[in-house]
This record gives sequence, C-alpha cells and structure tokens, in this order.
Amino acid sequence: MLPVRLMSTSKQIGISLVAGIAAGLFFGEIAGVLSVVATAYIRLLQMTVLPYITVSLISGLGALGYEQAKALFFRVGGVLLAIWALTLGLVFAIPLAFPSWESASFFSTTLIERPEEIDFLSLFIPSNPFFSLANNIVPAVVLFSVVLGVALIGVEQKDGLLEMLRVVGRGLMRATRLVMRLTPVGLFAIAASVAGTMSPEELGRLQVFFVSYVAVALLVTFWVLPALVSTLTPIPYRDVIGRTRDALLTAFVTGELFVVLPMLAEKSQELLQHVEGRTAKDKSLASVIVPASFNFPHAGKVLSLSFILFAGWFADVPVSPDQYPTLAVTGLVSFFGSVNVAVPFLLDLFRIPADMFELFVASSVVNQRFGALIAAMHTLTIALLGTCALSGALRVRGRRLLRYAVITVALTAVTIGGIRILFATTVENEYERDKVVAGMQLLRETVPAVVHRAPPAESLPVPDVGMSQLDLIRERGYLRVGYWQNSLPYAYFNAAGDLVGLDVEMAHHLADELGVGLEFVPIDPVEPDTLLRQLDGTYCDLVMSGIVVTTERARDMLFSESYLEETVAFIVKDHRRTEFASFEAVARLDGLRLGVVALPFVQALARSRLPRAELIPMTTPYLLFEPEGDELDGAVMTAERGSAWTLLYPQYSVVVPESDRVTVPLAYPIAGQDLRLASFVNTWLSLKRGDGTLGSLFEYWVLGQNAEPDEPRWSLIRDVLHWVD
Repeated sequence: MLPVRLMSTSKQIGISLVAGIAAGLFFGEIAGVLSVVATAYIRLLQMTVLPYITVSLISGLGALGYEQAKALFFRVGGVLLAIWALTLGLVFAIPLAFPSWESASFFSTTLIERPEEIDFLSLFIPSNPFFSLANNIVPAVVLFSVVLGVALIGVEQKDGLLEMLRVVGRGLMRATRLVMRLTPVGLFAIAASVAGTMSPEELGRLQVFFVSYVAVALLVTFWVLPALVSTLTPIPYRDVIGRTRDALLTAFVTGELFVVLPMLAEKSQELLQHVEGRTAKDKSLASVIVPASFNFPHAGKVLSLSFILFAGWFADVPVSPDQYPTLAVTGLVSFFGSVNVAVPFLLDLFRIPADMFELFVASSVVNQRFGALIAAMHTLTIALLGTCALSGALRVRGRRLLRYAVITVALTAVTIGGIRILFATTVENEYERDKVVAGMQLLRETVPAVVHRAPPAESLPVPDVGMSQLDLIRERGYLRVGYWQNSLPYAYFNAAGDLVGLDVEMAHHLADELGVGLEFVPIDPVEPDTLLRQLDGTYCDLVMSGIVVTTERARDMLFSESYLEETVAFIVKDHRRTEFASFEAVARLDGLRLGVVALPFVQALARSRLPRAELIPMTTPYLLFEPEGDELDGAVMTAERGSAWTLLYPQYSVVVPESDRVTVPLAYPIAGQDLRLASFVNTWLSLKRGDGTLGSLFEYWVLGQNAEPDEPRWSLIRDVLHWVD
C-alpha cells in the first residue's frame, strides 16, 4: 500500500483562501462573525515576534568578531543602504500610480484633534527596554538588541549566554511554527470576513494595491537589483538571473526566504567565479554575508511600506510627501522585526484606521510570495556586492552607472505610467456621497410642521404686558422657528424638498416638549439689521439654524446657552490642502483671495491672521462652489459645516490649521429677548444633553453615523437562495 501523501502547506493555504472567499460570498455579512477568529490568529502571529527579534539580534551580533563586525558594518552596510534607497525611491513613486479617486467624508473629530508629536528619543532610545517590549515599540527594541549584541563582542565567556539565547530563539521559532499550523484556519477566517463584508468600492480600491505592488516587485527582482550587480561587478546580468532561477522560484512558491538561504550562499559563490583574482577566502565571504543579512530588512519588506501609502489613500487620510522621511526612517527600523508587528505600529503612527491591517493580512497571501521573491534577489545582491566591496572588486564606472540610472528611471516611469493608465481605464469611481447628504431624513418627526419658503404675511401677536413669549407660544398652539436654508448640516432642504438638519430636528423635539405645533419661517442671518427685525417677537420665537454667537450679536440679541462648538477651518481644492496647513503658511502666500462667511468675528480673525490676503465676503457658501468661485483660492468656514459641503463638492477638502485651534459657539437667538423663554430653552438643552438626544443627533447629522442605508452585502444565501432576509 502506498503511503498517504500529506498535502503541502502551500496547497492548504491556497485551498483555505479560496474556501474563505467562497464562504464570504455565500454567507455575506454573516461571515463577519469570523473576524474574531481572524483577530485571534493575527495576535498569535505577533505574540513571539518581538522576543525573537531580541534574542536573534543579540546572539547573531554577539557571535561576531570586531574586525568582521566593522567590515560588515561599513562596507556591506553601505551596499545595504544603497539598496534601501533605491527601494524607497520606488515606494514613494507608487502613489503616482493610484487613480484619482473622488471621495469625501462627514466631519470627524480627528480633523480637530492635535496629533501627538512624535517623540523620536522615546521611539528609538529605550530608557526601559521592558517597557518598549510591553508596548510594542519596535525601533527601541531593535536598538537595545543591537547595542547589547555589539557589546557582547568583546565579552569573554559569552559562549554560554549565546548558546542559551540560540536555544531560546529556536524555542520561539518552534512556537511560531506551531502557530503557523493554524494558518489555514486563520486565513480562512480573514478571507471569509473580508469577502463577506467588503463593499464593491473597497474591493475596487484593494486591487489598486495588488497590481501596483506586484508590478514594482517584478521590476525590483528582474531589473533594479540584478542590473545593479552587473553594473558594479564583472558578473553578467544573464548569469545573475539564470543561475539563481531555482532559488527564486522556490522562494516564490514557499513564500519564505529562510528556506533558500543555503541555496543563495551556494549560488553566490558560483557567480563570484567571474571575479578574476579573487581568492577562495574572498569567495567564501558570501557564506557569512548571506545569513548575517537575514537579520536586516530586505527590499521586500521595504516595499511593504507602500501599503502604508495605499492605506492612507484608501482611507482618505493620505500620507503627505513631507511625512515620507519619517515613514522611511521609522519603517526601516520597524522592519527589523516582523511586518505583522511593524504595519500596525506604522498605521497608528500616521493615524490611519487600524482595521486596515486586516486588509494587509488578506493581501499578504499574494504579496508574501512576491515579497519572498524580492527578498531572495536582495540577499543574493547583498552577498555579491558585499563580497566584492570587502575584497576590493567593486568598480564604480560613471558611464555604466549613468546607463543603469537612465534605464531604471525609464522602466519605472513606464511601469508607474502603465499602471496609472490601466486604472484610469478599468477602475470605475462613481461618486455617490453627495446623494447620501441629499437623502438624509429626520430621524423622528415628532410633530406636524408647516414650512414656509418665503416670509409669511401674517405676523405674530405681541405679548401683553407681563406675558412672556413662552406663554404666548402655548396660547397660540404652535412654535414658530426661524431657519436659514444654507446652514448645512443644521438646516437645509434635501433632495425630496423636505427641510431637514440637526437644528430642524431639535425644533421638532422642542415643540413636542411644549406640546404645540411647529412652523418654520426663513430668516436672513447675514444682514444684522434684518435678523434683528426678525427677532422682535412678531416674526418668530427663536432661530434654530446653526447660528454662531459673536460679540456684536451678543450685544444686540439674547442667546440661549451654547449647545455646540465649531472649529474655524479652510475649505480649499484637494490638491492645495498642504498649502493651508497653518495660518503662518497661508499668510506667506502671495495674491491670496479667500471667501469669508459674513460674520464680523470670522472676518476680523481672517484680517488679523492673514493681513496680505484679499478677503471676499460670502453671503452663502455656494459662492465658493459656483463657477465664480474658481477665482477664489479657498474660503474661511468652520470644519463641521465645511465637511458637509465637501460631501456635495468632493473636489474640496477641509483643512484645520495646525498651529491654532479657534472655536466659535452655536446658540439659539431668543425673540424679544424674553428671559423666561431663554431660561426654558437652557433647561431643555441641559436635559437633551443628559438624555443623549443632542449627542445622537450630532452623530447622525454632523458625523454621518448611520447616514447611509445599512443594506446587506450581496450574498448567495440571501440574494439567490433566499434562505435569510
């Protein structure tokens, strides 16, 4: 009887991936429950990584001699830096391939939160290594391990310690392999939960990363690295590719660099036969460099930094070019360990949603193999160039180097440009977020309401002496509220022609509390005299329309207590948002023309902070977005209001200045300056804060939570078999 042949790990992974995707498509959002299993698997993967980094770096460096360590550090280190620089250049070119994706989002508190300053000393230099280990501070752990490993070089009687560390390292590797046995289960859970819950739009975006990463990975593997070897050494390009074909293929199929290290050391020695005059000792250096380089981030890991750039683009929180140096340095140090630890750390560092890591794990099924392919070529390149550098056989010829640079730039441009054209013709981006804000309805229409589009002819009766506006409202049986229809998201007309918004809904709640009906009448908050006349008590009882409290208004009107605060911000075209990062940067811009809402406080603020800018008063925000708005460089508005407008006009972005956060309060002007009505409204506002009404309305109208219909993802079980509703 023939022995039963066990299924290979690669086949198990492939079957698990296909089965997970099939389960996600079959069960749809029901498969989302598997996200718990996916999260548990990811945490198990990360469990042994930092301890392994520590013991492997300490034992690996501690076993070296001073001369060997010095030569490796300066010469092989120089080669490694050059490869990192080339790869980073390609990483930062990848975003040029991402298609223009028109998107916008509701207001988020992250817009006004001040990001914590990166403390590079704490990030890289651990005052307490155990704290760094416990808090997953990868760069600090790596530096501690390197310093201790180097210090052990000169320590006598270190063999016992090094052997113990090697044993611990082997134990950690064994523990990792035990966890890896769960890979089919973990991968099935990840694939099922992602396939079952990911929207078609998100899937379309994810393919952008797949295609970009694979294309650049092939460019690095089959041109950038092997051509660099043939440019700087006598080894022909065709031999670099031809003699290592088996090792490259094995690395690709298994997705592991470790298993091909012996093959790469052997092939390196064979290729070094082309270097004339080298001794056998020189050629054997490759067998030292190959395993030593395993402790350092390879080009495949470095290329994984492109996922951080993709995740920022995907989540609409792009990493700006001025943050690239931080990403490069922090990413390189973090990648001394596992990418499964480094990527969550980097996502958090650049304030990108943490759940993007699940997409990274899902995409790693494909990208891990291409990453291993790059890693194998990277290790070979380090061995060949490092050996030649140590033995003096490295030759920098200007003409050959220039030819290599020109061809590399040309191939990169063709690759990135080709991907961009491919995405432009195949990836569809139909913007629909404007329909979301236009389709929002009142959560609860508590009382029947009459909405006047024009001022009504009938005036309200004037209260008798000793009678308050509150008594008059109850006597007449309805509450008349003033609204401004351009006060998105507080009061506006939706696509169905209904008056909606946060303050409109608050007016319904107020009328319900009073036990009366409700009328809405239009007001003009731009002209101070008009608004004052409309608040004399004969036109409306109060105004509920996102009215900003200013010193000038407070002098002439009676306001309720503030119920919300807004933050002053710039509204600018997407491509110019980096120019408006701070008031100081904006003040340095020449010929600036800014629209400013017709509020004395905001206009005075703009004049004091931006003395060189030409300020254009705007009676309505529409002026910025209409054709004549093209003559403006942007507008000074508030972030909460501006976010709602950018949903309608996604080519604009909200930018909150970094240096100073300026807030303005919102309150309700009380007609006739009636103190009793104001006192009632203040008490009512306190109650609405306490019972969560105001908070839930803010979440819906301003933050956009549950604003889009929560329609289940398409699935076989629901839409074909109709087994569930």
